[in-house]
Amino acid sequence: MLWTIDPARDEPLFTQIAAQVRAAVSAGELHTGDRLPPARVLASSLDVNVHTVLRAYQDLRDEGLVDLRRGRGAVISAHPDYTALAAPVAALVDAARTAGVSPAVAVALLQNAFHQNPED
Repeated sequence: MLWTIDPARDEPLFTQIAAQVRAAVSAGELHTGDRLPPARVLASSLDVNVHTVLRAYQDLRDEGLVDLRRGRGAVISAHPDYTALAAPVAALVDAARTAGVSPAVAVALLQNAFHQNPED
């Protein structure tokens, strides 16, 4: 997996790192049990502070996507099948771009949809 970040983007660096892990899982490049690079190694290769990588890993742990254990590192944990969402998410992104909707608004709309009662 090729790790990249863009310091010029408005998105925080740790968010960019976490997004790459999610994308790799949804694309089937990373599977349950796969180890992520040690935080120090990844931080060095990306030329960022180790705490930036640790923050990304902690966010992924809080989501349940990564298991963090001392001495074992960051490991992809058992999770729902993200690959099933790849096509619908791509369609949503295309529709949002076509409609001129910003990423922040698209995310807010998606979060709102999650919080609505499914019976409504």
